[in-house]
Amino acid sequence: MKKLLLVLTITLTLNCCNNDDDQPTNPIDQLPPATQTGENTFGCLLDGEAFIPSGGTNPLDCVYQFVNGEYYFGLQGNKRDQDNHLITISLSTNALEINESNYILRNNEFGNAYAGYLYATLPSFTSLNYGGELTITKLDTENYIVSGTFWFNIEDQNGTVHEIREGRFDMHYSG
Repeated sequence: MKKLLLVLTITLTLNCCNNDDDQPTNPIDQLPPATQTGENTFGCLLDGEAFIPSGGTNPLDCVYQFVNGEYYFGLQGNKRDQDNHLITISLSTNALEINESNYILRNNEFGNAYAGYLYATLPSFTSLNYGGELTITKLDTENYIVSGTFWFNIEDQNGTVHEIREGRFDMHYSG
């Protein structure tokens, strides 16, 4: 009887073990931590689901350049959905020097910060009606590191409004 009880206890214990225990189920817990050391990470919630760049060519890219007397910042994360459609989330400035500060994400005009969302081949950008905020928490021009947080709303080409929340990045950028 003791052996049967021992075997039953071991069997129940082993059945309770699950390799999925290490995988977070809350989408926000799936995002990379907010760091400021140039970890080359990017993530956000796209309509409540974790969006983390992956796969394909160039899933993550960041530049901050001085061109024709103006500064331009560009950061984008790419991944493919279950139907193999490309999804891109981007943050940019148009002739706007960045520093450790907050920026309102508006339309893509000279002197503004803005964001983009691309699904398949249909790009959409923040506007006066749908915008958000970009916060640069670290800009290290000696080590080419830029870190920050962001959120925005954006209307796609089909009229659907997408909510991008809890965005964070910690990137080495090219100049």
